[in-house]
Amino acid sequence: MQTTIATAATPISHLKIAIVAPSGAPLDEDAVIRGITFLRQCGHQVHSYYHPEEKFQRFAASDQLRVEQMHAAASNPDVDVVIALRGSYGFSRILPYLNLDLLAKSGKKFVGYSDFTLMHQAMLARGVKSVAGPMLGDFSHSDNVSDYTVSQFFACLSGTQHSVEFVSEGTPDLQIQGRLWGGNLAMLVHTLGTPYWTQLEDGILFLEDIGEHPYRVERMLLQLHFAGVLAKQKAIVLGDFSGYRLAPHDNGYDFAEMLKYVRSILSIPVLTGLPFGHIRDHASLVVGSDVTLQVVQEKATLTMQYLF
Repeated sequence: MQTTIATAATPISHLKIAIVAPSGAPLDEDAVIRGITFLRQCGHQVHSYYHPEEKFQRFAASDQLRVEQMHAAASNPDVDVVIALRGSYGFSRILPYLNLDLLAKSGKKFVGYSDFTLMHQAMLARGVKSVAGPMLGDFSHSDNVSDYTVSQFFACLSGTQHSVEFVSEGTPDLQIQGRLWGGNLAMLVHTLGTPYWTQLEDGILFLEDIGEHPYRVERMLLQLHFAGVLAKQKAIVLGDFSGYRLAPHDNGYDFAEMLKYVRSILSIPVLTGLPFGHIRDHASLVVGSDVTLQVVQEKATLTMQYLF
């Protein structure tokens, strides 16, 4: 069993936050209100660019309106942090129409994960750091918001160094330095071989996904391996991979067996246990930061150094 080691932080106040919805529509409109209320009760100014009446099919709005949301938030001088409402699917549709240079030069801190991985990739290509961190839905659980998620988020935004500690079972002692990048595995593989693909060499690649059977995870990792991406990394750090169902014909093939095989064909460390992904206790990670990854007796520490 992998265990998350929580860290404490003093929340910063008076952030100017914009909520954007570049992907899927919320499943619960009341949750949107609860999330915004929670952030305001923490002392932050919140402006939401999401409007329920603009929902289109499974998306938070039409492609054009979702592009306009992103541009408006980036152009608003009274905003310093832009947080995605949720993931799901939809960022791919607007990617060709976004003024990515405008977003990169805006000086905003862009925050999200899952489908928002494409935003991290686009900013990484332009030398801009962003935060793989909580979305509005992570703040919408009424009186049951994760202290760990909140602590990580505000600690990440409040300084120039941030650490995440976790237990990585079966990992030998090590110390590695590199630059941090990654996100949702399916979204990364989705852009491989396209103009939107970005990678770091000598990087530390973090990955997560939801609802992907171990064989599909293996297949995507092999695609990155066959493309030569993984050979250029110093380590891979796996977050949460859950929400799948094994079948009788898997015949013993599960995530652990998949991981054993992947480790056998790669010459770099593959760690597990990173508290990142579609989970309640969610770390915040600065994409593009300089990091030191240390493991001592299976206790891993990922320390990020950065300036936004």
